[in-house]
Amino acid sequence: MPINPIPCTSCENTNCLVYKHIKTKGFEKFITEKNTFSCKKGQQFVMEGAPTNGLFFIQSGKAKVLKTGIYGKEQILRFVTDGEVIGHRGFGIRQKYSIGALALEDTTLCNFSDKTLKEMLIQIPELTYDFMLFYAEELSKSEDKVKTLAQMTVREKVIDSLLYINRKFGTNKKGHLNLILSRKEIADFAGTTDEQVTRTFSNLKKEGYISTSGKRIAIQNITALKKEIAEHNYYLAS
Repeated sequence: MPINPIPCTSCENTNCLVYKHIKTKGFEKFITEKNTFSCKKGQQFVMEGAPTNGLFFIQSGKAKVLKTGIYGKEQILRFVTDGEVIGHRGFGIRQKYSIGALALEDTTLCNFSDKTLKEMLIQIPELTYDFMLFYAEELSKSEDKVKTLAQMTVREKVIDSLLYINRKFGTNKKGHLNLILSRKEIADFAGTTDEQVTRTFSNLKKEGYISTSGKRIAIQNITALKKEIAEHNYYLAS
């Protein structure tokens, strides 16, 4: 649903690639071309295979980026939150999105069209440079993910996923992870099955490493979990 644009100058997402350059000469004219809209929890705002419509920046909220595999099985590629970008893999090279994106909570999104983005990158070299660094980092993360799926055991994959969520989203006052996911979503991200996630959770709870309350998860012994996957250099991927 379109809403009144949120001024980039008053945005609190200082890590946003656009925000970093709002004071650059000539940038102000592009801000007026930004679209802003809201998504309800569970709403899909990027459809895999749909024509590209620029990049999406999360102003506030959380979303998952996914891709459909064989037999229609979902693979969650990453989770995104305030200030992060969605849709960059299709920008400039494809006419259709190769991924889908769905809001995990009520989310506000900013969007710049392909045309506007191309003009921004041509006219503002500093922004182009930052995008180049961003793409290089994303490629590195993708390579780390491939290695993780190939070399880790099921238990290690689940632990790695929990530590990733903890690093990225933190915890609430009760110690629960700040991202509520179903067992299926954790399985789709870890590259395993619902049953294996449930079985691993059961073992981790018996060992006192985690506790659960419905879909909410709390890590009770983060040191022990880090130690289990230390040889995979878990901390290199964010």
